[in-house]
Formats: sequence, C-alpha cells, structure tokens
Amino acid sequence: MTVALEVKNLSTQIRLSRSVVEAVGNVDFQIDAGETLGLVGESGSGKSMTGLSLLGLLPNGGHIIEGSIRIQGRELVGLSERELRATRGNEIAMIFQDSQSSLNPTMTIGEQVAEPVRVHREASKQEARDRALEVLELVGLPQPRERLGSYPHELSGGLRQRVMIAIALACEPKILIADEPTTALDVTIQAQILALLDDLEERLGMSTLLITHDMGVVAGRTDRINVMYAGRIVETAPTGRLFTAMRHPYTQALLGSIPGLEQDRSKALYTIPGLPPDLAPPPSGCRFAARCAYATEQCREEEPPLTGSDGHLFACWHPVDGPIERLPTIVPPEGATPPAVASANGGGHLLELKDLVREYPVTAGIILKRKVDSIKAVSGVTLHVDAGETLGLVGESGCGKTTLGKLIVGGEKADAGTVELEGKRIFELRGRTLRRARRDLQMMFQDPYASLDPRMRVHAILREPLEIQKIGSRAEQDEMIANVLREVGLPQNAVERYPHEFSGGQRQRIGLARTLMLDPKVIVADEPVSALDVSIRSQILNLMRRLQAERGTSSVVISHDLAVVKYLADRIGVMYLGKLVELGTGDDIYRRAAHPYTDALIKTIPVPDPAVKRADVAIRGELPSPRNPPSGCRFRTRCPRAQDLCAEQEPVLREFDPGHVAACHFPLQTPLAAADTPS
Repeated sequence: MTVALEVKNLSTQIRLSRSVVEAVGNVDFQIDAGETLGLVGESGSGKSMTGLSLLGLLPNGGHIIEGSIRIQGRELVGLSERELRATRGNEIAMIFQDSQSSLNPTMTIGEQVAEPVRVHREASKQEARDRALEVLELVGLPQPRERLGSYPHELSGGLRQRVMIAIALACEPKILIADEPTTALDVTIQAQILALLDDLEERLGMSTLLITHDMGVVAGRTDRINVMYAGRIVETAPTGRLFTAMRHPYTQALLGSIPGLEQDRSKALYTIPGLPPDLAPPPSGCRFAARCAYATEQCREEEPPLTGSDGHLFACWHPVDGPIERLPTIVPPEGATPPAVASANGGGHLLELKDLVREYPVTAGIILKRKVDSIKAVSGVTLHVDAGETLGLVGESGCGKTTLGKLIVGGEKADAGTVELEGKRIFELRGRTLRRARRDLQMMFQDPYASLDPRMRVHAILREPLEIQKIGSRAEQDEMIANVLREVGLPQNAVERYPHEFSGGQRQRIGLARTLMLDPKVIVADEPVSALDVSIRSQILNLMRRLQAERGTSSVVISHDLAVVKYLADRIGVMYLGKLVELGTGDDIYRRAAHPYTDALIKTIPVPDPAVKRADVAIRGELPSPRNPPSGCRFRTRCPRAQDLCAEQEPVLREFDPGHVAACHFPLQTPLAAADTPS
C-alpha cells in the first residue's frame, strides 16, 4: 500500500508573551492512499493544531520545533512560504470548521471556488469559472450555475459547507484534512455532508484525515483512529478494535461519556473529572494522570511510551480492557413524586401551550417599511408539561424550537394562542403580578459566554435576578448564591471571577445556577450542551438530571442531538417548519415512530459503534423557507411517501398509542382510531 502522508515525531509550539504552549508533542502517524484516519479528543487536545501544522498555517507565534511531514516521500518541514503555498490546495487541502467565518463575505461563491484554480494552475478566468462550476456540481450544490454569483450569507449552513468542500477539491489534492466538518450542522445536513465525503473519497481516491470530537462520526467512516490528549497520541488502533477493545483509560472514558439511544435513563453517564491540563508547560508523567481513576505514583512521575502490537498502540502504565461499566442507577430523593402522579394530584397540567402562533414580518421600503410577507416561525402548536416532567423538542434548525422556547418564558410575544402556568394566562397579567409570575419560567441559553455579562462578576450575575424580584436581604441573597454554587458544583471563590475566566463547562454551570436562583417551576434549556466536549457534556447532563430529581422542577429541553433528548426527556415533541408533527415517549419516538420525518431524523444519528451499518441519507434537500412553506403537509417536498393528498390537505394529529400522536396522511404506524386531536 502506498503511503500518502507520513508524520514522524511532530512537535509544535505556540510562543505567547509570557509562556510557551507545547500544543503538539512527538506525534507519529501515517495515512495510506485512499485511507481515512480519524483524529479524536477534547478541545485543546491538539487535533486542529496538528492539522494546521501539516499545512503550515500555524497562528502567530506557532512553529514546528522538530519532526517530519512527508507527502508521498516529499518533505514539507523546512519549505519556504512560497513552496508551501504551492503545496496547499494542490497536494493537501483543508475543510475548515466554521464555513461562515472561513468564506470571504465580499466575494461570490464562484470567485472563491475559482481562486485556487487560478493561483495554482494559472488558469484563465473562464477556465477557472468552468472548473468552479464542475466542482460545485461534484459536491451536489443545488442549482450550481445560479449559485456562482451568490454570496456566502445567502446560503444555508449545509450549502456553505458544500462550498468549502468544493474549494478544497478544486485542484484535486491527494490528501484532504476535514476539521470538524459537521460540528455546526443539523443531524440531517451532517449526514448529507458525511455521505458526500465518503462518495468523493471513493471516486477521487483521496486520503482523508477526519478531525472530530464526535465518536459517532469516526465510528462509521474511518479505517483507523488516533486518540489525542494534551498534545500526545495516547492510543491508535483500527476502528473496530478501538471501540470494542480500547486499552487507554481516556479512550474508555470518552466512549463511556456518550449517551446512546439505548442508554438506560435511570443510569448516570460516566464522567471524566476535571479539565485537560495547561500545556504551558505540560505536566510531568502521564498527562491524563490527574483525571484518571487508575493513576499511581508512577503515572505522575514517568511518561508512558506508545507501545503495543498488530497496529494497536497505547501509552498507559495501567491499561484497561474494553468498554467501561455504566454508573449506578439515579435514585430520586426520598419522597419525590413521579411526574404522572404529580400531574394527577394537581388536577391539571403545570404548563399548557394552546394554538401558539408566532410570525415575523417581512417589510419593504426604507421609510414606510410596509409588510409584504411573514416568516412563519411557530404555527399553531399545542403542548403541555406536567409537574416534574421533562419535555424534549427536536428538529432541524429553522423548525421553530427556539422560538417556541422564547414564547414559553415570555422572551417573545405570541401573535395568537396562550401560555398557561397552573391554569393562569400569565402573560396577560400586568405590573408586579406579571413580574412575580415570570420568576417561575426561566431559560438556560445555548451559548453561556454570550448570555453572561462579561463586565459582571459571578456574584453580581447571580444576585441580579434576586434584586429584580426583591427577594431577601443581602445576607440572605449571599446565602442563596452560596447554596446554588454548591448545587451546581462550583467553588465558592467563583463569585469573585468574571465569565471569561471559566471553561465552557464551568460557564454552563454558571448559566444553570442563574436559572435556578429564582427556584422556577419550569426551565427551558435551549441546546444546553451543544457547544461542549463529550466529557463535559456528560457532567452537565448528570447535573441537570440530579437537580431536577432533587428540586422537582419541570423542563423543556431543546436540542438537535436526539440521543441527548432521549436521555433527558420523558416525552419528546418533533417539530418541522413551525408545526408539531409528532409527540410521544422516548420509546414511542425511537422505536415506533409514526411520522416519516421522525423516522428519518433517527436514521441520521451517527452511532458510536462501527458494527452498526450506516443507513443511506434519509432526508435529502434543504429545509424549505418558513416564509413560504409548502401547502398541505410541510414535509411533503422531502418525504418519500408523499402523494397528491399531501399537497392538498394539511394532516391533523392522530393517536397511535395512548399519548403518542403524529400528523401524517400516510404514517409508518397504524393509528388507533379516527381520533383527530391529541388528548
């Protein structure tokens, strides 16, 4: 087998003003022609820095201090900048993580795809444009000729990622580096992009380095996997062997932290304590020792070598043998009432949404700004949440999940319909009564860094809602803040620090603490773990489960990660283009899905098990515009079961099992009776 890329003893440093970060240390690997190598690990492990080292695109202060990088025998380390520019794009190319910031907003799509062809192949303007059109067709961009004149902001995230792939492939490189190519995408678009990469690798014979933190992505699409931690390769093995017979405790912990579709909801997720070490300078001995349950004094003093046999190497003094056992059952506090009983005892639902509608006007004219159309964000949604219950909301971006969450907490005002808490239409209240009622509905935001005031210390952030609601004296407020910090697992000295001084997981704990300060009855959690590493994500999920069991709070969890929702939620609602298309328990949704859209969403989930056969892309095409949704069933333009009736008549919710309803003319399950509305 021909070796396409060979890396030996690669070490990269980043020189800062007062320190030196050893970002990549003594890394060895090779990729054969046509092979896909996965590179996984937490943020800060050195994955992206390894990819940037291969291209010579290190940040200011970054340089390779030793090692070798060879492409088909040709050495790259030591080449001049001019020689490196000739290599990038021609022989090795990269798909960057964030297509929005990577594409030039001032250049058209055609110009950006044609640019590497003109630079590397000295093609004429027309030849480069023809090649751009050819590559855009290759990556499956809809209406590629018309898109040549479009700008990046005019495309969806999935289409922008296809453009990024087209730019990388424009000069037919031998090696493709894909750095988190699907991180910011919905599960459906992610499946399309990954299927596209698979197809292109096979058709073009490329070698690929797939960098990701998603073990489900590498499980189905790599031949071998390297696991990185704190700048070191700690384990490397063929994909199947790594998942079934891993030897390093870090690999075992990463896989144990992932909530799967078969995850027992009564069991806690495994968590990795602490955070990755500071690499300026790195700790002595094994870099994982401070977080490892098997660490001994030897681990803290001596760094283990990367050893093994038959292509399975690992760096550990006390290797493990296969997957981890799950943690004990989550036991609710004594006296806790199950959600269904609590609702029945209350005589009604805690929270009810009735026929909610929210539309955003589309205006024309600079001065008059007359309304010419509207964005249909939420269209007649009816739901309820019982005391102590968690309701999950899933669907693609643009389906209305977040807007519905804002309507619940009063962040948006409904155009029609009502929100009732304990039978009261709280947003029809006024003055002090409304302010008092709103404390019972709180929101946990997706991006904790953006939602926390960077100019306020944690103490002021947590005290603010208490002062607005005029709760307690300053001494009582200080005690409440201390109690909440203990609950969410933050040290008491955190009150004196600013948000930027915390890690992402710690900031999410601060966001949760702020949400809990007023002891709300309902928490709306909008993508609470989407921005977190898998290890930190499991900590936050366990924390949310524990606090809900202790406090008896009800929750609405919004996420595009269906495995996370299944782990957290008692019931799950599926939304599509502002409509609720299916509602039921986790087993109803994942084992007996009635709506084709729900079934397609489930089939696109990347499963962290290489033995599971990958399904074909279940949903094709882009989400239609909410400004002009399709007539009848809004999913019909992407549905394989659609017929003429679907375009003529909007389907109503029908019951398939007690509490399990779906809106489809041609469902995957047989409805119980002719019931048209949910109970």
